[in-house]
Amino acid sequence: MNLKKITLLFCLLTSLSLSAQDDLMNMLDDGSQTTNYTYATFKTTRVVIGQSIENPASGNLNFVISHHFGHLNEGAYELFGLDKSTIRLGLEYGINDRFAIGLGRSTYQKTVDGSLKYKILRQSTGKRNMPISLSYYGSITINTLKWADPERKNYFSSRLSYIHQLLIARKINDRISVQLTPSIVHKNLVPKIQDPNTIYVMGAGGRVKLTNRMSLNVEYHHILSSQTSKDFDNSLSIGFDIETGGHVFQLFFTNSQPLFERGFLTETLGTWRKADIYFGFNIFRSFVIKKPKSFR
Repeated sequence: MNLKKITLLFCLLTSLSLSAQDDLMNMLDDGSQTTNYTYATFKTTRVVIGQSIENPASGNLNFVISHHFGHLNEGAYELFGLDKSTIRLGLEYGINDRFAIGLGRSTYQKTVDGSLKYKILRQSTGKRNMPISLSYYGSITINTLKWADPERKNYFSSRLSYIHQLLIARKINDRISVQLTPSIVHKNLVPKIQDPNTIYVMGAGGRVKLTNRMSLNVEYHHILSSQTSKDFDNSLSIGFDIETGGHVFQLFFTNSQPLFERGFLTETLGTWRKADIYFGFNIFRSFVIKKPKSFR
């Protein structure tokens, strides 16, 4: 065997050896160097009527139509509530993979709301092992009804309320997701001097996947602060997510008439035990405004 053949064989063996080493390192990196993020903990940005851990995708604009009818117990004359309605129209935009903003307007008290949502943690495995997802949600609402007494001195700040929430979620497996939602609601103006301006609420919700395109969702918010009005109840909502291409429909039953956070968290008047329940739906339509970027 001459020197040229020996040199050629040596180069070939070296190349094969380096290739094998690279393959081995790649196999090791798959488990220890790659972060696998959890996705689709919930199907939309709502569990039912309350916020979920999900954001609109980066560069995506969600148009959200929320609608429910009157009480089911209003009888045949009101067609079991179908003759009445409460509507909220909203827009949600994903500025990036972590940050989203929103704007909405409700027929209930002619309320305008603005919001932001920021992803703090994202559930993941691999190089970065994180057992939960965590987001902050903040909202401000403006009651735009005419003043009850226009003759007195009224302040614009009296129309404002503020909401702060932590969204703590975990996708247990491909079928089951759960979320805790501690909330703080601050109202600049309350009906009675005895009423607290700041109210604390603890929420919990979950999702069970029934089929590839349908899930059952449940959501409950318990008021922790005492309020002078005994008419307000805790909000309980049960719904179904139905995915149809570019749309997601949510059909739900709830004892809450308002469709924004301040309202359903602290001003729910309906009770399930009296069939004081509203049937309604959410429709989500997503529009790509700019090409989304990967999560960081």
